[in-house]
Amino acid sequence: MKKLTGEFVGTALLVTIVVGSGIMATNLSHDVGVQLLINTISTVCGLYVLITILAPISGAHFNPVVTMVDLIQGRSSTIQFIQYSVSQVLGAITGAALANAMFSHKLLESATKVRSGGNLYIGEIVATAGLILVINLLVSQKNLVVIPAAVAAWIGSAYFFTSSTSFANPAVTIGRTFSDSFAGIAPGCATKFIAAQILGALCGLGLTKVLTHDS
Repeated sequence: MKKLTGEFVGTALLVTIVVGSGIMATNLSHDVGVQLLINTISTVCGLYVLITILAPISGAHFNPVVTMVDLIQGRSSTIQFIQYSVSQVLGAITGAALANAMFSHKLLESATKVRSGGNLYIGEIVATAGLILVINLLVSQKNLVVIPAAVAAWIGSAYFFTSSTSFANPAVTIGRTFSDSFAGIAPGCATKFIAAQILGALCGLGLTKVLTHDS
């Protein structure tokens, strides 16, 4: 229960940060570049803190594809994958509701921001593959202490260099469908984003295997 609570709280706060900073950004500036910068800085800082404090408790996955990759590698059970995924999705929806409430939006909204197109799906594949590669290479190198900074840095960088602004997380994607704001994604677009994220995670795992294989 402690681990599931850690995943729920961590994912909830992550989505609160992403959605809340997006709303704040649009309140502060009409410049889309400035809005994205505000959203990115807040997400990077918050993600670093959340991974640092919750990794010793739950592993700080906050992301079903991270847990999926652990399952594929035998580091997690099917039951834990299901429990973690449910906790992460429920946390993400809660986080969106909390962010909405803080900015006087309806508690749960249906996002109208359309995010679709092959270029965006490629962006999600790249962002998620990179995330899985970063995590798994550092684990294989037993360099766990830098994971919080490395993951936060990758996500922050991918906000700007990927066309999709790096969702890289099915739970967060679902959560963001419940806020009609800067960080929102229309529910009809979420399924293809999630499919791209799963494919990206598998690509990242494959790259990890290639790079850590003993010839």
